[in-house]
Amino acid sequence: MTNNVTTRKLRRSRSDRMLAGVCGGWAELLGVDAAIVRIGFVASAIFGLGAPVLLYAACWLLMPEEE
Repeated sequence: MTNNVTTRKLRRSRSDRMLAGVCGGWAELLGVDAAIVRIGFVASAIFGLGAPVLLYAACWLLMPEEE
């Protein structure tokens, strides 16, 4: 029996980026459009009192960029 399991890794996007590619990388991992992730991030930044901005900065520093 063969396991055809593909693993997806969280990486910052080089092609779908506006600032650092974080939202593009999350969108690729989740299989959704990057605009939806960006809208969700902006909404959470507004209602989350800035905490998501710190999360974005951490992802920018910690997530490797795709090859």
